[in-house]
Amino acid sequence: MPSKSSARLAALTVAAVCSAASTVLVTSPAHADGVRVHDIQGTTRTSPYAGKQVTDVAGIVTGIRTYGSSRGFWIQDPNPDADPATSEGVFVFTSSTPKGVAVGDAVTVSGTVTEYVPGGTSSGNQSLTEITRPTFTVVSSGNPVPAATTVDAQSVPAAYAPAGDPAANGSINALPLRPSAYALDHYESLEGMNVQVSDTRVVGATDPYAELWITVKPQEHRNQRGGTVYGSYDAQNTGRLQIQSLGRAADFPDANVGDVLAGTTTGPLDFNQYGGYTLVANELGTLQDNGLRRETTRKQHAGELAVATYNVENLDPSDDTFAAHAAAIVHNLSSPDIVSLEEIQDNNGATDDGTVAADATMAELIDAIEAAGGPRYDWRSVDPVDKADGGEPGGNIRQVFLFNPERVSFTDRAGGDATTPTDVVKVRGRAALTASPGRVDPASEAFENSRKPLAGEFVFRGRPVIVIANHFASKGGDQGLTAQYQPPSRSSETQRHLQAKAVHDFTAKILKTQKNADVVVLGDINDFEFSTTTEIMEGDGTLWSAVKSLPESERYSYVYQGNSQALDQILISPSIRRDCTFSYDSVHINAEFHDQISDHDPQVLRFRP
Repeated sequence: MPSKSSARLAALTVAAVCSAASTVLVTSPAHADGVRVHDIQGTTRTSPYAGKQVTDVAGIVTGIRTYGSSRGFWIQDPNPDADPATSEGVFVFTSSTPKGVAVGDAVTVSGTVTEYVPGGTSSGNQSLTEITRPTFTVVSSGNPVPAATTVDAQSVPAAYAPAGDPAANGSINALPLRPSAYALDHYESLEGMNVQVSDTRVVGATDPYAELWITVKPQEHRNQRGGTVYGSYDAQNTGRLQIQSLGRAADFPDANVGDVLAGTTTGPLDFNQYGGYTLVANELGTLQDNGLRRETTRKQHAGELAVATYNVENLDPSDDTFAAHAAAIVHNLSSPDIVSLEEIQDNNGATDDGTVAADATMAELIDAIEAAGGPRYDWRSVDPVDKADGGEPGGNIRQVFLFNPERVSFTDRAGGDATTPTDVVKVRGRAALTASPGRVDPASEAFENSRKPLAGEFVFRGRPVIVIANHFASKGGDQGLTAQYQPPSRSSETQRHLQAKAVHDFTAKILKTQKNADVVVLGDINDFEFSTTTEIMEGDGTLWSAVKSLPESERYSYVYQGNSQALDQILISPSIRRDCTFSYDSVHINAEFHDQISDHDPQVLRFRP
């Protein structure tokens, strides 16, 4: 997912960056007839006054932002018009900390109307209407702030967004707002206004940037743990809203999914790069802890092989999370026989000095697992070419097979390296890998600047099992759900589709060689169980995503912008699905918690080969 480092100032015009607000204090009202806030906001997403100077725009200050690069204040006209499509609030961007202005001040503002696009125009984001290069006059102080508009299940429409205008490459910017028909139009009609939500459930845990997500629709795709599940491209979950605070970050509550912000949360409605529409709270509800607990999966039976996938989020020897990851593997995952680890970094992490080996990283993890009461695991992997597999620069992330040699053996076949592909041959009537561990089609354009699949051959109770560990290309670069383009573009799918085809074809080759081979394809797929990426991997019955054996409300391993979604998957060959009794568990230990050690939940498959 995108970095949170702000490029706010870089995205502004030079004039806006160099501007500074001036303050004029007067003792009696001074107002010139001119443009009103609702005139500036207009009935579409972009202002009819964009690029123009406005003078003496009147309003009451409803909030002041004194931190970050987006400093300024919000004003709202206390005398609204009758059009529900026109917002009565607007942000005044001052660049530096506003001086001489307070909430409740009646002000007049002059400046340039600007459409600022958080993240830049290439992001596809909607724009935020602002007044930049402002001068303002405080007319009076101590005025009541305009009453907050309630945002709730009754006011937010069920439909998410209109289809974009084909003549504008799918943009919805010029379309008239229909706030009673579409959720995005409803939120846009409140942009900059004082709004409130009441007794809302948390659907995205507090992150390191003092943000969380709530829903104003308690029953919208709710699961038993309190999250809101994203189960199709047409079910975007219209009740989700990001919450930030105008107070100190230290005072922001540490919330988990399922907790409740009791009472009212009130403040201006903003739009930003990392969450779209965001309530920036002057008044924050009281956190009610609903006691979410981390899950523990059952222990595999003696005749069951337990295979897991776990993204450990850029693990390297400089991290302090080894003991926590070890405890998760031993206690929450019940020591699976095989664990596909994603995002294992090299021995010095992000230090970019040509190091690619990860033996120190793995030794520390294996020692920590044993110290936590687990088995003495062994491991196999293939070191990548330096800086060839994407991820954090210098980190050289890769997949690693962690396995319990007391329960399963690894079939080593020499010859696999970063650039030499493994292949499939028949040995004594069974499919076998020419290199184990080996990489699948590492020279393919599908895996350019991305992790190459790692294939390995295991034996459990005399039965060979081929496991293919994956970490597909990320969703970075995709347009967000709140983009100005509807439906949003998912450009990153192009590479994942090529990757899915390569893995499917390799699996099909195994099954052509041995029809009843037990094959497990797993990892951080970075795409959903209902996606085309998954459909390509599954093919015509070649594989099947076992997460679909769970109820729809339980199909998730990741929480992004308040949507619980499945990015981590385990796919199985027909022999496992058809002939064996298998069980699948998405073990929720990270994604829903503010104190997560990874942003992914591990997945565990148990079956009898």
